[in-house]
Amino acid sequence: MIMPAGRPLLLPANPRFVAFTLLLALLINMLLGLTGMRWLPDVLAIVVVFWNVHQPRRVGLMLPFFLGLALDVHESALLGQNALSYVVLSSMALAIQRRLLWFPLREQALQIVPLFVIAALVEWVTRLIVQDAWPHWSQLFAPLLQAALWPLVGALLLAPQRRAFAPDDIRPL
Repeated sequence: MIMPAGRPLLLPANPRFVAFTLLLALLINMLLGLTGMRWLPDVLAIVVVFWNVHQPRRVGLMLPFFLGLALDVHESALLGQNALSYVVLSSMALAIQRRLLWFPLREQALQIVPLFVIAALVEWVTRLIVQDAWPHWSQLFAPLLQAALWPLVGALLLAPQRRAFAPDDIRPL
């Protein structure tokens, strides 16, 4: 198999690793939610988009829906508010999945900013409808921070899948 220079061969992701990272992201989101600072990035949204781009058949739309419901229960929010946001985010990620994989992680970050902004808008609109409260201006930073974290999270999640071009006696993998 001929691979472009600078792009390592990626092995398929282990389903246990995908599940572990999604649960870890859910726990991190729950801990960040306890701080009460709404400008913090949504780590679960980053990981859900990442796995929908890199392993679309393993994640899909149902898993983000159930993770969103779990987050709704934890936050005592309207049941389905985060679930709707994650499903919209996942469907948009699945729509641009093939195009996004052509770019390196840094350039992908620029292309997923609209996804995170639209998902935040969906969440804000549902809060406006139900709670009749205007979102704070600091919440505008969360989608930008999520996009800024994309290359770092992507590099961490792709690390177990990387494989050397030419395995030899010194590098068996």
